[in-house]
Amino acid sequence: MRKLLATGLVALSMLAMGAGVAQARDQIRIVGSSTVYPFASYVTEEFGSTTKFKTPVIESTGSGGGFKLFTEGMGDNTPDITNASRRMKGSEFERAQQNGTGDIVEAIIGFDGIAFAQNKSNPAMNLTLEELTLAVAAEVPQNGKLVPNPYKNWNQINSKLPARPIVVYGPPTSSGTRDAFEELVMEHTSTKGGLKDGYGGKYTKIRQDGVYIEAGENDNLIVQRLAQDKNAFGIFGYSFLEENQDRIQGASINGVEPKPEAISSGKYPISRSLYFYIKKAHIGKVPGIKEYADLFMSEKMIGPKGLLKRIGLIPLPDDMRKKAQKQVVGLVPLKQGDLK
Repeated sequence: MRKLLATGLVALSMLAMGAGVAQARDQIRIVGSSTVYPFASYVTEEFGSTTKFKTPVIESTGSGGGFKLFTEGMGDNTPDITNASRRMKGSEFERAQQNGTGDIVEAIIGFDGIAFAQNKSNPAMNLTLEELTLAVAAEVPQNGKLVPNPYKNWNQINSKLPARPIVVYGPPTSSGTRDAFEELVMEHTSTKGGLKDGYGGKYTKIRQDGVYIEAGENDNLIVQRLAQDKNAFGIFGYSFLEENQDRIQGASINGVEPKPEAISSGKYPISRSLYFYIKKAHIGKVPGIKEYADLFMSEKMIGPKGLLKRIGLIPLPDDMRKKAQKQVVGLVPLKQGDLK
């Protein structure tokens, strides 16, 4: 009896939250990734100016922060869409279901590379994934054991690198770019790459001795710091590198420059997909969600000649893009088995 009563109360609560959305809000609310933010902002402005719907409210919270808000459940106080520079984790999907979020639709919008950039006036740099790991890891392998990272200058890692201080401005732990960097650089080198014997397993802990400086979710601030500090490097999405090529340059990684063709082909080793996620239960309650998603996924926006390519989005291959578009048009729910 108690179980039936509890189930009924949960159902009533969810209905009340759904009704609250319909009554209280007539504007789409979007949160999430700072990397996806410029693309989503472009779409929101286009959506507001070319349709009968209000321009969505969009906030850059970082991918992790966006998922936290998005998975809190349904209702007026929760976002309708979250942007992400990494895929949703299985644990985040599980939290969403526990909180009554309901069906979630995943949209893959394109590719992005993670740039490791510096002031344009500096000589070009070519770094390996292993050198990147040794620059930012909290501990490094030496003489068969892990020790606190002693490296203060690049030439201490490799004598062929310049004798300049290691200074890295990067994203905080709430950022999808941080998650992707840890996975594609540090986890890769410590489990599959040249440092796997030294680390003996997955290692993604970033140093906290002042060499790596968390710079918040505003990637433009990192760009500004690189323009002012010739010693510094910054970690952010490729679109910010492309927008600021008059001031900064990206380092080659494993001999590959961060260029659109290299990112889309996977030759550039720090490449990842970009996403947004839709709370399906809010469709029909908050006006315009489906129409916004369809516009975002249209050829006009994410196609090979789309408007978002002009501001740095790297389009998906035709087959992958058509599959992603079909998923969104059909509002196909994401399944936990699809995720890690």
